[in-house]
Amino acid sequence: MVNKYYKRSKISEAKFRQILKYFSMDLTATETAVLSSVSLRSVRVIFDKLRAKICHWCMQEALFEGTIEVDESYFGPRRVPGKRGRGASGKTIVFGIFKRQGKVYTEIVPDASKKTLQGIIRGKVALESVIHSDGWRGYNGLVDVGYDKHYRVHHGTDEFARGSAHINGIESFWSYAKRRLSQFNGIPQKKFLRYLKETEFRFNYRNDNLYHMLLKRLRADPL
Repeated sequence: MVNKYYKRSKISEAKFRQILKYFSMDLTATETAVLSSVSLRSVRVIFDKLRAKICHWCMQEALFEGTIEVDESYFGPRRVPGKRGRGASGKTIVFGIFKRQGKVYTEIVPDASKKTLQGIIRGKVALESVIHSDGWRGYNGLVDVGYDKHYRVHHGTDEFARGSAHINGIESFWSYAKRRLSQFNGIPQKKFLRYLKETEFRFNYRNDNLYHMLLKRLRADPL
């Protein structure tokens, strides 16, 4: 049996396309197993492989340039005893880069220090870019290292926009990501990156036909 989308698969190409269609519609593995008459175990394996492939594709995105927003967000239990906000106990820290009218890039980070955040910015954002951020000290000195301009809004003083200076785009993504990921009722830590990058991918191509895009990509780079 030949399946050009899924190497060494025992599932027919027609059945795989059906499963991919349900994945594109953001149905759960359980819903997909029922609708496709494929075992839940097999569907979960396929979904996991798809997420791994999408994660790989997202990591290969080109350098960001233009008007860029940067921010961090915290994922995990809603209520965790201890410190709140940056450095909150039990939370996964995710750093995001968003090009206005364009794509988002996310990365799990160990902390929100200047060294960590600016290391990612310098690796993913062209120096000719204009950067927007909040007032966190981790973003201090971006102009000093060569970025064209850096505008800030200070959320601590209830400033969320000052003309074109804001980070509404990346905050909109955080809202979307948390709503979407909450449907899974807890994601194992070792798989969180794959779910996060899948969410990033869906956001970046929200105006495209995801099913057709996945078919095209998998023909060139099969599971």
